[in-house]
Amino acid sequence: MSNQAFVANLYHAPEKGSFDYIEQACIEVDDLGMITQVLSPDHPNYATLVEQHENTRSLTRLADHQYLLPGLVDLHTHAPQWPQAGKGLDLPLHDWLNQYTFPLESRYSDLTFAARIYPELVDTLLAHGTTTAMYFATIDSAPSEYLASVCKEKGQRALVGKISMDEKSMCPDYYVESSTQQALSDAEAFIQNVNEIDAKQGLIYPVVTPRFVPTSTKALLEGLSKLVSQYQCHVQTHASESDWARDFTEQTYQKTDVELYNETGLLTRKTVLAHSIFLSESDKETIKTVGAGIAHCPLSNMYFADAAFPLREAIDKDLHVGLGSDLSGGPLPSIFHAALDAVSHSRVREAGTNTHIMEQRGEASTRVSFVEAFWLATHGGGLTLDLPVGVFKPDTTSTHLWLIATPMVAKFVFMMISIASKTSWRKSLCIPPNLRFRQFG
Repeated sequence: MSNQAFVANLYHAPEKGSFDYIEQACIEVDDLGMITQVLSPDHPNYATLVEQHENTRSLTRLADHQYLLPGLVDLHTHAPQWPQAGKGLDLPLHDWLNQYTFPLESRYSDLTFAARIYPELVDTLLAHGTTTAMYFATIDSAPSEYLASVCKEKGQRALVGKISMDEKSMCPDYYVESSTQQALSDAEAFIQNVNEIDAKQGLIYPVVTPRFVPTSTKALLEGLSKLVSQYQCHVQTHASESDWARDFTEQTYQKTDVELYNETGLLTRKTVLAHSIFLSESDKETIKTVGAGIAHCPLSNMYFADAAFPLREAIDKDLHVGLGSDLSGGPLPSIFHAALDAVSHSRVREAGTNTHIMEQRGEASTRVSFVEAFWLATHGGGLTLDLPVGVFKPDTTSTHLWLIATPMVAKFVFMMISIASKTSWRKSLCIPPNLRFRQFG
């Protein structure tokens, strides 16, 4: 397949805090799906590039009511929990896991059940604009590999992890791996099998996935780190998600989650720590030094953390951070919604909640803008994963969104635009009542 090009109005956030609009940009994509050029109409080579692709019939022009956005990046979602979205959110984390989550996840040992759920889930995330997702699967290898195959078939860039959990005192008898050695053996086989599914074409990635400290022995963490080193895999896990989880690590190991993961070799440039609410200053420095990232899950944090993640401080410290839907601790599959929640979360932090305090009610200068939230949902997520996604520029992938007649999304985009800029291209839209995405790349 030869190079192809698109002429379209595009929006993206190429740098933290910036939001760019290019009217009638020409984006060229090579036969490997990588962007080779992004030219604006005033570029001296623009007309030549457009004419070249018109002559070879490899040019697609979007209509005036169509737009290009970078694909959205979901850094933290639990694929098997999709059927229970919205259930049990009144419970503490420990009770929610044992009453709802572990019983549901154990059902995926039946591949017939997995086949009922996973295709619908992936279709749903794609329909909400998520072209890159980092998935927790289950402890069972076959359904976890099936999830990777579904993502491959549907064209979603996916980082899929078979969960590792071997601490029998913290897991139900029906949902725990038989031994540490078996857990490590299964994790390695999973890595090898997922690599074969994608043949290292850059679409599907295996992820080493210790669920969190309470369900993992230290021997498991140390063994998994050897696999990370051997196969250069991504890592995902939960860190300091709740008071209970934080206290467990401190009482058991006299360390923070970050200190333990770093000590056992699981904290790398390719590590994504979900939640990470109760971080010490030393933890933040370690994360920054290593280059690991954080998946901010604002909606589920409201249900289970009883505390607010300091997003403003993480951004200002230049930590790698993006957004996660955290299905089903967060009951909504939309990263656009997570971006709105991140803004709302930060506003509540800054404004405070106690109406009986008239002065200094909140935490000053902690709000996050809509532009920053959009960056987190796209390019920030890509940087966190150390993958070339979430932005329009050469040497990034062409998995982006083609927006057609978008009332909800256009409102969000133009809300950011109106806040970010007063330039003359901002305009009102007459938008039909349907909403859909087309994915290309």
